[in-house]
Amino acid sequence: MAKFIEDGTRYQLDDPCIAPNSAAYLWNKKMMLHMNCRGYAVSQYMDPEPRKYTHVPNLAAQSFMQPEQPYFSHHPGRFFYLRDNQTGEMFSAPYEPMRVSLDAYAFEPGLADIRWKIEKLDIELTITLSLAANDVLELWQIRVVNVSNHLRDISLIPYFPVGYASWMNMGGQYNTELNAIVCSSVTPYQKVDDYFKNQHLKDLTFLSASRIPDYYEVSQAAFEGEGGLHNPSSLQHGGNLANGEAHYELPAAIMQFQYLLAPKASDSLRLCFGPAKDKAEIQQLNQRYLQIDEQQIKAESEDYFSQAQGCMKVNTPDQQFNHFVNNWLPRQVFYHGDSNRLTTDPQTRNYLQDAMGMVYLNPQACKKAIITALQQQKFSGEMPDGILLSEQAELKYINQVPHTDHPVWLAIVLSAYLQETNDYSLLELPLAWADQATQSSVFEHVSKAMQVLCEANDERGLPYIAQGDWCDPMNMVGYQGKGVSGWLAEAISYALQLWVPVCHKLEQTQLANQFEQHATQLNQRINQYFWDGQWYGRGITDNGVLFGVSKDVEGRIFLNAQSWALLCGAANQQQSQQMLAAIDEQLDTPFGVMMNAPAFTQMRDDVGRVTQKWPGSAENGSVYNHAAAFYAASLYANGLGERAFKVLRKMIPSNENEDLSIRGQLPVYLPNYYRGAYYQYPRTAGRSSNLFNTGTSAWFYQLLVEQLFGMRGCSEGLLVSPQLPKEWLHASAHRKFRGATFDIEFVQQALSENAIQKCISVSANVSQSTTLTISNKSTNTLLIGGFTPGEHYSLTVTLSGIETELSAQTTRAKKVEYDEH
Repeated sequence: MAKFIEDGTRYQLDDPCIAPNSAAYLWNKKMMLHMNCRGYAVSQYMDPEPRKYTHVPNLAAQSFMQPEQPYFSHHPGRFFYLRDNQTGEMFSAPYEPMRVSLDAYAFEPGLADIRWKIEKLDIELTITLSLAANDVLELWQIRVVNVSNHLRDISLIPYFPVGYASWMNMGGQYNTELNAIVCSSVTPYQKVDDYFKNQHLKDLTFLSASRIPDYYEVSQAAFEGEGGLHNPSSLQHGGNLANGEAHYELPAAIMQFQYLLAPKASDSLRLCFGPAKDKAEIQQLNQRYLQIDEQQIKAESEDYFSQAQGCMKVNTPDQQFNHFVNNWLPRQVFYHGDSNRLTTDPQTRNYLQDAMGMVYLNPQACKKAIITALQQQKFSGEMPDGILLSEQAELKYINQVPHTDHPVWLAIVLSAYLQETNDYSLLELPLAWADQATQSSVFEHVSKAMQVLCEANDERGLPYIAQGDWCDPMNMVGYQGKGVSGWLAEAISYALQLWVPVCHKLEQTQLANQFEQHATQLNQRINQYFWDGQWYGRGITDNGVLFGVSKDVEGRIFLNAQSWALLCGAANQQQSQQMLAAIDEQLDTPFGVMMNAPAFTQMRDDVGRVTQKWPGSAENGSVYNHAAAFYAASLYANGLGERAFKVLRKMIPSNENEDLSIRGQLPVYLPNYYRGAYYQYPRTAGRSSNLFNTGTSAWFYQLLVEQLFGMRGCSEGLLVSPQLPKEWLHASAHRKFRGATFDIEFVQQALSENAIQKCISVSANVSQSTTLTISNKSTNTLLIGGFTPGEHYSLTVTLSGIETELSAQTTRAKKVEYDEH
């Protein structure tokens, strides 16, 4: 069965056929690798733009990785053939390409490595993959064990395809001085200028080993022969590799190692695989990683991943949830915030939201990202579509298309940063503008961005959408300069409401009143122009057509338009109930809540390319987890914690074979989406994109900390207002906050049928040297103040259902000041 092992820091899948496309990922600041459980790989590195060092058999774009990545026999992978030289029997590991039934199989991704344990023909293979901490390099360790009671004569053949790297020049050979197979290519170009630009590129791909191979082959076609990859001709009938080279042929790095193993004996092999600029670099990498102690290399890698520690550890009745949020969720948040998704020009909205997640892991990283983004803001207040991370970087692809939502995320991320850190000094920091040397404070930068949002309206006071808002492919709603976004109106209202308290904090009363008034007016306009009677429309096209409403045959309801109406307060209680009923009826599925329904099945040219995507995939009606996280946030904001937790919990696959088989996704990261179109294409509904790039992780983590466990910061201290599922009668959390640590045990009394709300009370144990203040901010919210950095506090919080308001009570404390506020 599939399960978490090693105290939740590793996952184990015991069958390669349950979820054949399931995968895990590793990265450092220079590269990433998405590794399939059966051995297929998608790898990429920065040079300085994203590049691949293994390729499919035809020339493909240097894109990151595709949703629902298709795999095929010649797709790049990392494979190992093992042959009994006496009998000729053979199998491949981890599973491809031979697909031989194995006696034992385990795919075991960990926090800092990926491991397989394979057993067949009385031979046990343990294969471990990690990445160099500071170099673009895969590090492989293979341990071979003879578990039989007799002498074994075997061959181990690593097969690492390199693929079609260049139509100009490609090949490969074995280099005896490097003990490496070196595959070469020339990056194709036409312009003379590109020749000089390409001179720095790493056009070599190499595989080096800790021992000299007995045989090798570099030509993939020669290796396969007529038998194909499932039964290579070169290994049939006891044959050995022919020590061949690749001459303008598809190269592959293939080595053959012979082992004579006594009963119960073992041997090991280390491999390095990756790109290089020249042979001198290969030599340096070999010396660094093949000639030093393995434990030192392992420690360097583990040290990097140890930074992926969140601000909270939880213990709930849901053990799988505990493992995911304690180990894997902060890891994914850290990946986004530390690597910037392996791009030199991340979209502004992505860059800022990823930084929001880092607030809870490394607030200084979030602060740096905010500063970097604001330094690229124009004096007008306009934000760019992408943030350039180096002087050589250029805005590419989607960042050349105008989107109107980017300033919104400044207020949202700044609000999260200030709540967690109370570092209002950041707002005073002077920064120049992208197009003007004049310096203005961070507060002025963000306020200008808010003013831009307030002013970019049509005659009705509704915000333009241009060629997209948060939904990139909604690119034809307003390309003529007239279309407006209902979601953006809601998002602007919400952002302004977050920024108003900051204005008051800095005694900018006039600005606060201006923004507050505009938010109020927006909410009125949202109801005037977008309310359709049961839910809110998504936008109004260039031709004045309201879409995302009941009259539409496809795309009649959009989740974001409802979520953000709840977040910004535009929806009253009756409207909220109608919206929730519509979401339950039309959007909710066993795999999560869909982004829109029914999914579009043909192009709607007044909405855009979102309608051309396959129904139920990506933004066209999938369970798009980022949007689902927004929905959960809106539910928590309105005290609907039970609903909100169900939304979050559906994002995490279970350990059950049936669920894993449908989703094809292990619970080691949140995917970008699960297939939707639940009522249109039920057979494929729930299938995971297996993309781990998603802003979902930052929002999920924020909701975990600040809403589910209700421990969020404010100027006065730590607010405690949990919204735990009613079945969790006991739960606990270890929270790091502004240098202090809090161990809080939550005791939830069963709610009676006529209980209308929750009341909260607390008892506390603190050290003799500390004065802790605990007061009621409301019936169900406590404020903890007076704590000291470096101190540790233990508290018990009791939640109970009540019919009338009660004050919180301190039942046990040492030197605790209690303000019955």
